[in-house]
Amino acid sequence: MKRTLIFFFLIFSFLSVTAQSLFSPSPKYEVRAVWLTTIGGIDWPHNYAQNQHAIERQQRELCDILDRLQRAGINQVLLQTRIRATTIYPSAYEPWDGCLSGHPGTSPGYDALAYAIDQCHRRGMELHAWVVTIPVGKWDAIGCKRLRQRYPGLVRKIGPEGYLNPEKPQTATYLADICEEITRRYDVDGIHLDYIRYPETWPMRVSADRGRSYITHIVETIHRRVKPLKPYIKLSCAPIGKFDDLSRYRSYGWNAYSRVCQDAQGWLRRGLMDELFPMMYFRGEQFFPFAIDWSENAYGRIVAPGLGIYMLAPSEKDWPLDVVAREMQQLRYHRLGHTYFRSKFFTDNVKGIYRYAQHFDHAPALVPPMIWETSHRPTAPSGLNIVDGQLQWQHDGRVQGDTIYNVYASLSYPVDTDDGRNLVAARLCRRQISVPSSPIPRYYAVTATNRYGIESDPCQMPAPPTSTVERMTDMLACDGHVLTLPKRHPHWDHGTMLAVEDMTGRKMLVTPWQEQSIRVDQLAEGMYQLRSLNARGVTHRLGFFRIVRR
Repeated sequence: MKRTLIFFFLIFSFLSVTAQSLFSPSPKYEVRAVWLTTIGGIDWPHNYAQNQHAIERQQRELCDILDRLQRAGINQVLLQTRIRATTIYPSAYEPWDGCLSGHPGTSPGYDALAYAIDQCHRRGMELHAWVVTIPVGKWDAIGCKRLRQRYPGLVRKIGPEGYLNPEKPQTATYLADICEEITRRYDVDGIHLDYIRYPETWPMRVSADRGRSYITHIVETIHRRVKPLKPYIKLSCAPIGKFDDLSRYRSYGWNAYSRVCQDAQGWLRRGLMDELFPMMYFRGEQFFPFAIDWSENAYGRIVAPGLGIYMLAPSEKDWPLDVVAREMQQLRYHRLGHTYFRSKFFTDNVKGIYRYAQHFDHAPALVPPMIWETSHRPTAPSGLNIVDGQLQWQHDGRVQGDTIYNVYASLSYPVDTDDGRNLVAARLCRRQISVPSSPIPRYYAVTATNRYGIESDPCQMPAPPTSTVERMTDMLACDGHVLTLPKRHPHWDHGTMLAVEDMTGRKMLVTPWQEQSIRVDQLAEGMYQLRSLNARGVTHRLGFFRIVRR
């Protein structure tokens, strides 16, 4: 392990990776998540819902955010649901937060959690209910005040803030009540526990081992209440980004295990957690060795470290994009996902992070399946065919309510559904999808996926006639790094641009037509099409090319 840490720290500390660097192939399974904060409306919402018009405006804003997240390849949205002993849904235990209506304790006129779940699922994204656990807000704020009235002695005041006492057995029961309420009432894909730890300002009067046992008891209680109801629910948390001191790298007093009593790796080992989102808002030697530590202690579960993209902002640390790019590259190498903190910094494209992510995550990815929960595979779809530009299929009606679909496409038959580069649409809730027309034969396959993320065998399109030979007469020469351009038409104006698109029509590269060739190092391996684009918006397909670097 020591050699591994040293080797990768040296490589990634001194290797400059930018938005123009060579992207690694897009994996089939990878978590790409984002924290969407509602406290104070800092990510969403930015207007109050006080009438029908305002409700619709608030909902449109959320849809715009989700559209942008979808276009960047996000597959998990961590939506702040319990804020500070207040909620964004009608709870039997706690009052409405004021972020929606502008008035704490007052309904906005709709169920924001139910609406967000529906909109995420429409876009093929999971929604995890982000539950802030121990902090309960300002001492005299509505959430904390009502909690103190209902459970005297359960909340401790530290400065102006109130905190649930993790050493009281009732804390575990109460938080489990809230998580059970969300699980029973809503079609969430996960329960995400935030701040499941001792506050750093807490006056510790017990040993660290005893403190960890108190926090673990809370996790155990929530697990016992949630998992029997819906075993496919992913229980997760956001631990401090450094688990503990390493043999060669110190955490400088800020870690999960020793400092705030979070035994997050132990929760993975014991099966109490399905997924972790360590808050790794660091750089250099405070990031790389500790990321490797999470990878080596994942115990077959999902780990998607949180990236401090807010540090890119000039008002924060003013990091260059290069810092986050290097971190994303390393996480992918170690088969870890990545999670952005927070949504607004991401969608605002601070320092170009959104644009970089669109290239880095240029193809969709599936959330890793929960093979530790079940090995059952759904039945495969059938009757796959194209009718009037629509790819359509059938499936057993008995599984319709708990089944989603993934679509794959390839220029060769049969479609290899193990190759993530062939994935074109994920988590569809319907049994048809529009497909582009192409002069080159393109084949499709569809799989059914259950709530655990486990796929069926693929349903392939009918096999092409044996006499059919694929001919690609308009294939352009490409050595994997340089694309040779076709002869330029003499009547084309000097403002003509070149656009490289993937096979779904998404633009991956736009460049002026100035030379006889262009470099395509920044593109991943796969099939692409080249198009011209003039100043009047007229476009023509110039040919296809394949990038292979093996």
